[in-house]
Amino acid sequence: MKRRLHLIAFLLSASALLPQTCPALEAGPGSPEVSDAITKVYPALVRIYVVMEEGSGGRMKKMQGSGSGTIISEDGLVLTNHHVAGRGTRFVCTLSNHDEVDATLVGTDALADLAVLKLDLETRRFKDQPLAVASFGDSDKLKTGDVVFAMGSPGGLSQSVTRGIIANTEMIVPRHQIGLTLDGEKVGELVRWIGHDAIIYPGNSGGPLVNPAGEIVGVNEVGIASLGGAIPSNLAKKVAEELIAKGHVTRGWIGVEIQPLLRSMAGKKGALVSTVWKDSPAAKAGIQPGDFITRYEGHTVPDCHAAEDLPVFNALVLGTAPDTEVTLEGQRDGKPMTWKLTTVNRDATQAKESELREWGITTRDFTRMSALEMYRENEDGVIVDTVRTGGPSSASKPPLRGGDVIVSADGKSVHSRADLDAITAAFVKDIDEPEPMLVEFERDGLEYATVVKVGPAKDPVKPKLAEKAWMGIATQVLTDDLATAYGIPGKKGVRVTGMSPDSPAKNAGLEEGDILLKLDGRVINARRPEDSEVFPELILAYPVDATVELSGMRDGEEKTWSVALAPRPIDDSELREYDDDLFEFTARQVSTRQREKAKERFGEDLVGVSVLKVEPSGWAALGGLAADDIILTIDGERTEEIEPLKQKLQSFRETKPRSVVFQIRRGPRTHFLEIEPQW
Repeated sequence: MKRRLHLIAFLLSASALLPQTCPALEAGPGSPEVSDAITKVYPALVRIYVVMEEGSGGRMKKMQGSGSGTIISEDGLVLTNHHVAGRGTRFVCTLSNHDEVDATLVGTDALADLAVLKLDLETRRFKDQPLAVASFGDSDKLKTGDVVFAMGSPGGLSQSVTRGIIANTEMIVPRHQIGLTLDGEKVGELVRWIGHDAIIYPGNSGGPLVNPAGEIVGVNEVGIASLGGAIPSNLAKKVAEELIAKGHVTRGWIGVEIQPLLRSMAGKKGALVSTVWKDSPAAKAGIQPGDFITRYEGHTVPDCHAAEDLPVFNALVLGTAPDTEVTLEGQRDGKPMTWKLTTVNRDATQAKESELREWGITTRDFTRMSALEMYRENEDGVIVDTVRTGGPSSASKPPLRGGDVIVSADGKSVHSRADLDAITAAFVKDIDEPEPMLVEFERDGLEYATVVKVGPAKDPVKPKLAEKAWMGIATQVLTDDLATAYGIPGKKGVRVTGMSPDSPAKNAGLEEGDILLKLDGRVINARRPEDSEVFPELILAYPVDATVELSGMRDGEEKTWSVALAPRPIDDSELREYDDDLFEFTARQVSTRQREKAKERFGEDLVGVSVLKVEPSGWAALGGLAADDIILTIDGERTEEIEPLKQKLQSFRETKPRSVVFQIRRGPRTHFLEIEPQW
């Protein structure tokens, strides 16, 4: 899976990307162990193409990625990683028969890094073919040295299989290394990976680890050094079943964090309590940092001398349903202790971010955990996640920045993102341009106030430039070297390098390569490269309806031309523009220069609109649209002016098509781009 660096640091580490040598095969490719694995699981492999969104720079930016998955039911349920699909907004799955099928997200779990997709079987080309389905094996039976097969789509390539052995059944994030987090959840808090040396690369994420019997025994997730790490199938199966049933996983929370025993605690048992969160069940029960927990609801807690032991205790707590009364046993200062408490629901460590376009920010609601980590008494307020440079919030004084907590807007209290959305919607309802809004926020425990200009962006007024005379030619300075080379040493002037079709110069008979020496009998005083503006400025000084006399040389012969000047064509800065905030690109009228180039190169009038800029990571960018493209048609309809383009694009907000086809000209070529926005 091609991923953000902070989410997949180990998978993208240099050592994980270096070519590696596959372990020697003890059995040939036709052996039963290889044949069973390939026959039973390989046909159920899925290559997942995903468009995902992440808050960055004050907006929800879209990214493309690919990963792997496995079909685990006849009705088209696909098991993969959360980091492949959890943030996805659009999914297309390629089956082993190369059939491309749409899919939707059933549920996702960042803590276990697992997700389930549902194939839209109606979008298959081969509807009469039954789906291949893989089954789960028992990951608890795996032993170091067992043969396994890693299947998936490395680098987004077609499905593949590599072979290796189990290297470690309890692999964790190395101590003192950069930890991995997925949407605020610590990877490895619950999962102890199955380490193996079957080669995997980015793109293998979510693919199955398979035993010789052709059963899924793991879900590949990370690459650490030369090893792959897979989520055990017993955990994956349990999480998948809950995601399928409810769309999410319900877990218990007691409010303690544990760490390995210190080396000086060689004689101690259980797990060392490092943190007890305020007002948590554990705090209310009297558990304190420094206590040792040896039993949890009758289950013996392993002696946590190493980080590999911690997920066992975490799994006991997380696997307890909320509102369950449990008993913990342990020691404090050498004395036995017993604590009774009732678990509560463990919500996400952090809420998902979303965009507030009118403010130029992305924001998050508080969760219990994020409120505790920010020393807040409750979950009221909205967290500023990212801020767009140059946007309304960054232009306020003082400017909003990531980590600020908005507590009031327009004189109204803000308890949640829903409150802020409602306040914003009411504020902008009847305004045509941004207006100031009083905003109160908290930063580092201090209370601030600022004014943010909130509202729809105002179209800039394009002033009409003053009317100027125009001849329609491009020139270069006749330097001393050029004058000597052309046999007219010491002469000053310019050389014609190009001209516009139907321009005054063209109509007067001027040609490229002509040398102009005098204008209305006066020497054109240009002889150095820095004199390039001398001739254009002379022309601009004339009235728009003037006729000028030029004298010069053509092919060594003296020539004169009478040129009737004309008003300057519309400047690019005066052309109409339209910025579409859904497809996220800006278009404008085709300029005179673009029309001239098209007529010169293709012998035809250019009919369309020009793409001025394309926002990175927007729907248009993902579909392949680029700056300087000329949009010729949209869904087969010609696009000749800005207003029809605007109406066409805005109409899609009502019809919500699956895809929109742009026919564009890019240089000498035309292309058809399929752009697929998420409604």
